[in-house]
Amino acid sequence: MDKRNLSMLMDLYEMTMANGILDSEMEGTIAYFDMFFRRVPEEGGYAIMAGLHQLIEYFENLSFGDDDIEYLRALNLFDERYLEFLQNFKFECDVWAVPEGTPIFPREPIITVRGPIMQAFLVETMVLLTINHQSLIATKANRIVRAADGRPVLEFGSRRAHGYDAAVLGARAAIIGGCVGTACVLTGKDFGVNPSGTMAHSWVQLFDSEYDAFKTYAKKYPDSTTLLVDTYNVLKSGIPNAIKVFDEVLKPMGKRPKGIRIDSGDITYITKKARKMLDDAGYEDCKIVVSNSLDEYLIRDMLIQGAKVDIFGVGERLITAAKEPVFGGVYKLVAVEKDGEIVPKIKISENTAKITIPGVKIPWRLYDRDTGKCIADVMTMGYEKIDDTKPYEIFHPEYTWKRKTVENFVAKKLQVKVYEKGKLVYESPCVNEIAKYCKEQVELLWDEVKRFEKPHTYYVDLSQDLWDQRSELLHKHSK
Repeated sequence: MDKRNLSMLMDLYEMTMANGILDSEMEGTIAYFDMFFRRVPEEGGYAIMAGLHQLIEYFENLSFGDDDIEYLRALNLFDERYLEFLQNFKFECDVWAVPEGTPIFPREPIITVRGPIMQAFLVETMVLLTINHQSLIATKANRIVRAADGRPVLEFGSRRAHGYDAAVLGARAAIIGGCVGTACVLTGKDFGVNPSGTMAHSWVQLFDSEYDAFKTYAKKYPDSTTLLVDTYNVLKSGIPNAIKVFDEVLKPMGKRPKGIRIDSGDITYITKKARKMLDDAGYEDCKIVVSNSLDEYLIRDMLIQGAKVDIFGVGERLITAAKEPVFGGVYKLVAVEKDGEIVPKIKISENTAKITIPGVKIPWRLYDRDTGKCIADVMTMGYEKIDDTKPYEIFHPEYTWKRKTVENFVAKKLQVKVYEKGKLVYESPCVNEIAKYCKEQVELLWDEVKRFEKPHTYYVDLSQDLWDQRSELLHKHSK
């Protein structure tokens, strides 16, 4: 658990808006906010939900201390009544969320917050910060893992992450996305993941010879000997010295080497040669681990070209999602309660992609009963239920003439209740359970949705009632 109080980690406008509500007709308003994202990073077919556990930790510790209040008072922006509200703050919102590890798609609500407007304002930054970061890294990791085509991927990015939180929680997200291990010891400690690692080039350089470095290491770790063979020359010295140590140190002990690691050079060419050298020496079971600024595209190309790789270690381009390091989730007001009724709210923009879907919504996922595969997602009004015992018509929300009647399907709600009036009612699974769930759910997507380039568009449709409500509000506010 993160012991820091992150309650003040917010944009100032969250405070000024909450303070500004005081003594207005909107002060007691109950509001609904949705977090959603507009597009998948790297033009991918889907994203992976992650970060809910840390969001829960934030909500559980949401309070303001005396030093926070004094700092805010010194800004000369806030009423004393508002500062008193903060000093006595108690989280009272309802929260729904899509479980971690679930494939998610643009525009559908992945977090929904319902509560007093002054409270719902204050959590925006942390909702976005927490979910955006881990969903970004989990999505990137899942792409890399798929490119590895069944070969294990290890997260190696701590030293290149954008700060220590990004290293620890990025590694957690990478595990959710499908990585089997991480080099980050703190992530291993905090989340029950076995850390992985052997040696750096400095270990080899420290000794008078590469052979002495390998020999010392093998004697110390005979049950887990993996040697870094590219400090000098992989094929001329690294692998020959490794084989010599395997023969002279491990074999007399009845031990077998775990692997060699290559971190530079033309990995495709080198691994082909290395595999033959190891096999000829009788070490067919010795794994070849590679690293060196890898991503899904390099991994895919290396395997197409016949690289002999057993395990990939991926660092900077995973932990920073280097090609597109922004997830882009937003937090928007979608409804308020007035006189016992829910009043939908819409944001209209010249940029049509920024027009919101108003109202309290339920996101559903439709699965084919025979194959188990995902058919489409549908957002309905809060009062609607999808009866999966009957045919159900879905249609494209923009090109409404594109319609399909779905039969023989199962409809499941995507969100689960996390908070009931400020009380936690959800138990987070451990990260390994989330990773297993994620793998199972990704397998339910059609391969066409999982393409790296120009994936098939997975449809997120609106029910007829929701589409009608959105059209009505667009017409009303466009006059």
